[in-house]
Amino acid sequence: MNSAWLLPEHVADVLPAQARRVEEMRRRLLDLAYRYGCELVMPPLVEHLESLLSGAGHGQELRTFKLVDQLSGRTLGLRADMTPQAARIDAHLLNRQGVTRLCYCGPVVHARPSGPLASREPLQFGVEVFGHAGLEADLEVLEVALDALEVLSVPQPVLVLGDARCIDAILSSGPVDKTQRAAILAAMAVREPGQLSRAAEGLPGATLEALQQLLTLEGGSEVLARARSLMVSWPALGAALNDLTWLLERLNRSHPALEVGIDLAAVAGNAYYTGVCFSVYGSGQHGPLLRGGRYDEVGAAFGRRRPAVGFSLDLKAVADAMPNAFQRPAVRAPWGDDATLHEAIRRLRNAGETVVCVLPGHEDEGEEYACDRELVRDSGGPVWTVRALPSSEG
Repeated sequence: MNSAWLLPEHVADVLPAQARRVEEMRRRLLDLAYRYGCELVMPPLVEHLESLLSGAGHGQELRTFKLVDQLSGRTLGLRADMTPQAARIDAHLLNRQGVTRLCYCGPVVHARPSGPLASREPLQFGVEVFGHAGLEADLEVLEVALDALEVLSVPQPVLVLGDARCIDAILSSGPVDKTQRAAILAAMAVREPGQLSRAAEGLPGATLEALQQLLTLEGGSEVLARARSLMVSWPALGAALNDLTWLLERLNRSHPALEVGIDLAAVAGNAYYTGVCFSVYGSGQHGPLLRGGRYDEVGAAFGRRRPAVGFSLDLKAVADAMPNAFQRPAVRAPWGDDATLHEAIRRLRNAGETVVCVLPGHEDEGEEYACDRELVRDSGGPVWTVRALPSSEG
């Protein structure tokens, strides 16, 4: 069997209907980012491997495709995440003293999929704010993230807040090497107490007990009050709980209908984040539509440690989760040489309408666009008008 047309596993073509939805989402998100004062950057798809895996990118090594540069002989990598690239641009190329707001949208490539149904070629959109260490930047990024899901018409999003410092505060009590830390984070990610006990073997009993307690600190705002009992033994938790309380109060005022959860054991990207982190889920979705948080060490690998906070999402995954979104209506028009017809079609297209001309011999074929109107000659005269199609034809 000829398999020349087969694609690699977890790689797929984006067909017309889905491509239209993805592109419409991209435009809406970039317009939103511009309204917040973000500047667009377009990092390269390939970089020297040591640059891609520096600082915040070191956790992407297993997900990064590697190849040899035929010009220099050095090892290159296909980017698996654009956040480290944005940090490099901020720290090394822009080199500003004040606040910098950047946005980006482009493909990333993963050597391994993040899940059984995940694509290895996501289309990543993100917003990053560099240069401000205060919670005001965290709140702004959260507002952009929530507005992003609103412009994408995601119904009833659920925001889950956490903080990387909760686990860090507990693990800082004793020597934990990178291997054991990774095992502990993996156990907490699957919320498995037995696995956590094995991973924390050799640590003080109080440390394991506190980690086990973190697994139970999931729910609504009452979680923060329960968590304060841990501060007696782990005072470093106080900063994280105070910051989460501050953000929660303001989000409740600005988004009173938003469902907000707290999960102090959340470890997604824990090696990446240094403070408040968050995920947003769509109604009925098991996986998050976007993730974000603070990662103040992100620029250190590029010679400039800058406060940083941001979020990113995969536009393809969001489009898959909302298959009926952005079905733009169109106008159906006949094909012909009539000059008045051509002028009427041009006028509609210049006004932003999609006009699909029916080519001769294809009048009865289904159309990819959702035509809800048609262009017809007014009473056989020279004037062309748009009229609604019956709903059965739209």
